[in-house]
Amino acid sequence: MPRDHAPSRSAADAGDARTRQTAPALLAWYDRHRRDLPWRARPGERPDPYHVWLSEIMLQQTTVATVGPYYARFLQRWPTVAALAAADLDAVLHAWQGLGYYARARNLHRCAKAVAGEHGGRFPETEEGLLTLPGIGGYTAAAVAAIAFGAKATPVDGNIERVVARLFALETPLPASKPELRRLAGLLTPETRAGDFAQAMMDLGATLCRPKAPLCLACPLTAFCAARAAGIAETLPRRSPKRARPQKHGVVFWIRCPDGAVLLRRRAEEGLLGGLMEFPSTDWREESWSVSAAIKAAPVKADWQALPGVVEHGFTHFDIDLTLLTGEVPARTKLEGVWVKPEDFAGQALPTLMKKVARHALAALQDAPAAPPETGRRKKKASS
Repeated sequence: MPRDHAPSRSAADAGDARTRQTAPALLAWYDRHRRDLPWRARPGERPDPYHVWLSEIMLQQTTVATVGPYYARFLQRWPTVAALAAADLDAVLHAWQGLGYYARARNLHRCAKAVAGEHGGRFPETEEGLLTLPGIGGYTAAAVAAIAFGAKATPVDGNIERVVARLFALETPLPASKPELRRLAGLLTPETRAGDFAQAMMDLGATLCRPKAPLCLACPLTAFCAARAAGIAETLPRRSPKRARPQKHGVVFWIRCPDGAVLLRRRAEEGLLGGLMEFPSTDWREESWSVSAAIKAAPVKADWQALPGVVEHGFTHFDIDLTLLTGEVPARTKLEGVWVKPEDFAGQALPTLMKKVARHALAALQDAPAAPPETGRRKKKASS
């Protein structure tokens, strides 16, 4: 039977060598060059599942450098999963400020409560058990199972996707290549030291197998890397063209009373920025707001004046610009929300966007007269 399309023996042998030799070579490199991270157990120490889980949740969509101080403050304040479970959600959200993706903070608290209340304060040791906990998906379950408990599990983050795509010269663009990248990563995972192997892959991607200008000459896997042999390492992984990000618009109502306090309200628990504090605003929509339409949505009647400029912000799936209307009410009237003086904003769980709004409003009110009402202007998009 013709075998025109069968891989050559040399190619098959190279693939077999890659799957056999990657783990020993990478673990030997890791034992010499592992990063010293605050949540990582030292050689000979037993990993603390709480530390592993907390760091993995924090590291989603965030850099190691950013997470370090937050991780230290969380552990100092809530040293155990039971302590975190007993914490007030508002305190957790406030401590999370600046890390973004606030659904993670709410799920972090829910997960701590589940572990403390339903599992006797101990995390399940298997991927299947971990997946039953709030806020834990496939990647986190595999990471905690492998790193904290030594299970043969294969977490695949962006760093690992890049390493695997290059090792096997997989040219299928992301995200379509994700299932195959997970399969190939699983082939590489050793029966023992799966946690160290996962962390070694992460370290390799972060330090040598970088998105741009990979340091191939220093890489312990150069001899097995198909992309390096083909001269295409820096082009992988390929990505499908990004869709244009929607642009949304909103109007914020900066409502003051004579003593200087400003009205804040809590967002709904579910959805974007759920459970955090905000300055009242219109809905966020793709259509620009006219002044008259915005004023109809205001929570109180006032002599509204527009502040100059626009607050711009980027979320994962869309960009937004917010214009501000300021108005004063005669006293701390009973409205939905709380009255807070600007010097006390730091005690509120304000997301980054609302901190931008506060800085913009305070600067505009101090340095410039109110501008004629004007909304819906399009500015250059801010980066997320």
